[in-house]
Amino acid sequence: MFRPYETEPYFDEMLKNNEPKPHYKSFCNKLMEFSENELQQKNDAAQSNFLKQGITFTVYGAEGGTERTMPFDFVPIIITHDHWRTIENGMKQRVEALNLFLHDIYHEQQILKAGIIPATLVDHNPHYYKEVIGAKIPLDNHIFLAGIDLIRDDHGTYRVLEDNLRNPSGISYVYKNRAIMKQVYPEFFSNYTLHTFDHQLSTMREALLAHRPMSLQPTQEPHAVLLTAGIYNSAYYDHVFLAKQLNISLVEGRDLIVKDRFVYMKTIRGLERVDIIYRRIDDDFLDPAVFREDSLLGVPHILEAYKAGNVAILNAVGNAVADDKAMYAYVPDMIRFYLNEEPIIQNVKTYMLSDPPQRKWVLEHIHELVIKNVGASGGYDMLIGPHASEEEIEVFRKKITENPNQYIAQPTIKLSRAPVYQNNHFYPCHVDLRVFVMKGNETNVLLGGLSRVALKEGSLIVNSSQGGGAKDTWVLKEEDQHVK
Repeated sequence: MFRPYETEPYFDEMLKNNEPKPHYKSFCNKLMEFSENELQQKNDAAQSNFLKQGITFTVYGAEGGTERTMPFDFVPIIITHDHWRTIENGMKQRVEALNLFLHDIYHEQQILKAGIIPATLVDHNPHYYKEVIGAKIPLDNHIFLAGIDLIRDDHGTYRVLEDNLRNPSGISYVYKNRAIMKQVYPEFFSNYTLHTFDHQLSTMREALLAHRPMSLQPTQEPHAVLLTAGIYNSAYYDHVFLAKQLNISLVEGRDLIVKDRFVYMKTIRGLERVDIIYRRIDDDFLDPAVFREDSLLGVPHILEAYKAGNVAILNAVGNAVADDKAMYAYVPDMIRFYLNEEPIIQNVKTYMLSDPPQRKWVLEHIHELVIKNVGASGGYDMLIGPHASEEEIEVFRKKITENPNQYIAQPTIKLSRAPVYQNNHFYPCHVDLRVFVMKGNETNVLLGGLSRVALKEGSLIVNSSQGGGAKDTWVLKEEDQHVK
């Protein structure tokens, strides 16, 4: 089945020397029992399930319609208990330091005064909002939900690729991947004891409701809503799923109004006070009275209610300054500064193009590197040097020269790969893992996460908008280290 499959020179999640690793043996044994026709039928059934359930995302500017189903691959990413403990501890550490950093730069700015991070990276950042400097927020917590993207290098070592602290999406796909896997491929679970997702969303709800605004009486139950941009948003399915599972109302900006610095939801029974807003729209669109005047998505004067302590907005306003790709390079320094610890999971080496010597070296070696726009996401405005044409490289040379602060460079890492089954055959594709961290009174990590896969052969881009898909993520229980 995997005979034409080449693992070298990459780290493969499933295979070593073309043999399954111990924690994949049971899966592979079961896989060998299926005929090619049965595999194809099951694969078709899985894709059909996504379509029937309306599990889609939107690709803006795509020809022939914007709605796409998330491509799904049935070969799971299986993570051993010991590896998961490392991931879990590393993610808790990282989010704790990032939250302390956000609170610090909007208050005392100790890390800037200490010279650990250049003040210009904060002061000149377009997402650093002076309007919320000094604002008191519940629990001093800026990060209710983080999505941290991990990769494994050619040695199998986990590294952080990116921090997503604004509106990370994808939790709904984690749950739907597992549900469809159990429905279409139940045979694969028979010899595995996995951590389940049971109670994870109730933990998320507890974390959400822990952000009680200061003006709410201790005896009052907080009223929370999820603020969406509407049905045309790329992650609208995610919004609908979470609102339903968290048992909170799904609202748009037009459903809310601010009166006397309090936020209310319009209902057929009149106005109902809103205490917590889990917003899934960006800062710039949140309050047309403060940010973008042309925004039809937000709520006028909502920032007044936020600063007065009458409503919690999650994630907090101004988080984007911390998940900027230039700031990413300093997260290990944040961990050392605030926690007095060494990072459990390291960054990918990053070159700061604002530094002339580093910029000179990068321009000389641009064919070997990945260039990223510090403010972009989703695989946009990015150059992968070894795969780029001379024309594309020259375009990025010009961009870097004209605006070096807008770009960073990283080595082209040999991202780990895993088998995928598409078009009636198996072939290796690059994968990463988005880990979701929920923070309220306590910090919890969603068991598993979203394994994303670059389904185009040879591609390094896992984003769904760029042709990527998803896999189910299994975390083995401790007693299941050596599966049957």
